[in-house]
Amino acid sequence: MDYVLQAIGIGFLLSVMVGPVFFILLETSITKGIRAALILDFGVFISDVIYILFAFIFASQIKSFTNDNLVLAIIGGVLFIGYGLYTLFSKSKVDINPKGKINTANNADYIVLAIKGFMLNSVNPFILLYWFGIIAQGNEAIDKGHPNQLIIFISIVLATYFGMDTLKIIGAKKLRPLVTENILLALNRLIGIVFTAFGVFLILKQIIIKP
Repeated sequence: MDYVLQAIGIGFLLSVMVGPVFFILLETSITKGIRAALILDFGVFISDVIYILFAFIFASQIKSFTNDNLVLAIIGGVLFIGYGLYTLFSKSKVDINPKGKINTANNADYIVLAIKGFMLNSVNPFILLYWFGIIAQGNEAIDKGHPNQLIIFISIVLATYFGMDTLKIIGAKKLRPLVTENILLALNRLIGIVFTAFGVFLILKQIIIKP
């Protein structure tokens, strides 16, 4: 059951990554309400599911060319390390107004918000990369005799990720005073270090256990 804990940990890290979606979720919750932010997050969720399918197909194609898990581990590890270093050295700006007036959204607004969440997440080229890395990590974490565990692994990652998003949305007004430049910088560094360590571990583990 170690893979369950790993999936929860990855889902948590994804939920606290600082980026455009992080800010827009907080801003939408503050200015348009919880329901509107949840609709926006639903659009992000659909985009992630599509990226996961692409990443899964890509990983399957690689495994079809070689039964050597080292290849998949190296690609996934390098992606984790690259994304970790990018996160480690990137900076995010605080640009949402904590005193925004709440405007009630209508059904048309909800459709626009869902599309906005989908597009915002879809245009990020790193999404496919880190989902491929996560699938590679899942392949390492699961029992090789139970391939269906990979689906459970990804499902737990998604459930944790969007469960944490829901908590952020509900507590947006309380979270907003904590969103400072120093906090974001420290958070980015911590997440970057963890993702980089994941990548290194993924590669070294496969090299060490390789007969």
